[in-house]
Amino acid sequence: MRLVDVCAFYTPHGGGVKTYVEQKMRLGPELGAEIVILAPGDRHEVIEHGPMARIVTIPSPRLIVDRNYWYFGDQAALHAALDELQPDLVEVGSPWRSPSWVANWGGDVPRTLVMHADPMSAYAYRWLGPVLPRPAIDALFSPFGRHLRGLGAEFDSVICANRELTERLKAGGVAHTRFEPMGVEEGVFSPANRDPALRAALLADCALPESASLLLGVGRLAGEKRWPMVIEAVRLASRERPLGLVLLGAGGQDARIRRAIGNDPHIRLLEPLRERGKFAAIVASADALVHGCEAETYCLAAAEARASRVPVIVPERGGAADHAADGGGLTYRAADPAAMAAAIGQLAAQGWPRSHGQVPTMRDHFTHLFAHYRELIAARKA
Repeated sequence: MRLVDVCAFYTPHGGGVKTYVEQKMRLGPELGAEIVILAPGDRHEVIEHGPMARIVTIPSPRLIVDRNYWYFGDQAALHAALDELQPDLVEVGSPWRSPSWVANWGGDVPRTLVMHADPMSAYAYRWLGPVLPRPAIDALFSPFGRHLRGLGAEFDSVICANRELTERLKAGGVAHTRFEPMGVEEGVFSPANRDPALRAALLADCALPESASLLLGVGRLAGEKRWPMVIEAVRLASRERPLGLVLLGAGGQDARIRRAIGNDPHIRLLEPLRERGKFAAIVASADALVHGCEAETYCLAAAEARASRVPVIVPERGGAADHAADGGGLTYRAADPAAMAAAIGQLAAQGWPRSHGQVPTMRDHFTHLFAHYRELIAARKA
């Protein structure tokens, strides 16, 4: 099976999609799939990742709002690349323009849309939710709803990695919607990585003794992540008990988040860690992971925490909420710092109980997903 992933959100500079793509290129060949990532870039390049995995870039413009990303700007060039690659199945990871272009391509192969973004939650609901109910917001953005329904009709599967988005798309009339949870990198995240000395050092960096509690936040420094709200919630909760917060992230909201932190010695903003072993040790050494984004399509940070048996405190909507279910942690009313502070206090009063339950690995995810893809290919040939 030759799978071509038309990946508008890929950037070599990092992020969840890059992590997902790298895992796909590593595991796909082991699972009998040839993986081609077709991405926008500054120039045409072919970057080999072994005999059955590669990234092919098409010359494309950069996004004005974030120069680390590009977007497909030439439909004919995209179609020509697909003609040359001759895929058995095409996967698209963006709900914007590129799936419409893939739907227009003349190849007679199955097509799937993987919802690596939830624009309604990330933008419309976040911006207008404080003043309008969701049905009113949906009515305002009805053209986007029609666009998604059109894609559902054109694509063989619309893959969602969280339950809430799956049910929302189904309720909105998007055909072929399918729930396929992702997973964590195998062999990396484990409670065995917990390091009391590392925990004590992180708390000392927050000007707190070992007897205090250590909260961890992981993610891009972007508006939809709501880090200023998380900071406010931690400050509210710290009125009852000593709490340290370590944030690992980088992004365009860096200055705003540093202003929110101010001179607070108990909150530290650190650069993301590329060394997976040390990062896994930090995750496992925290008392809880805190998260503010209700627009996550999966929330890898929360999955990695749960795999480390670290409880999560997350919004009740979006992909993060799935990881709090069945003993994984607690949810709170999205965008409400007082509700989040109450959840922190509740979990602290319970002594930060270790989370439990199985977390799928990326191997589990791709094994299941590729089996579905092979069924689609066989049905098309039949």
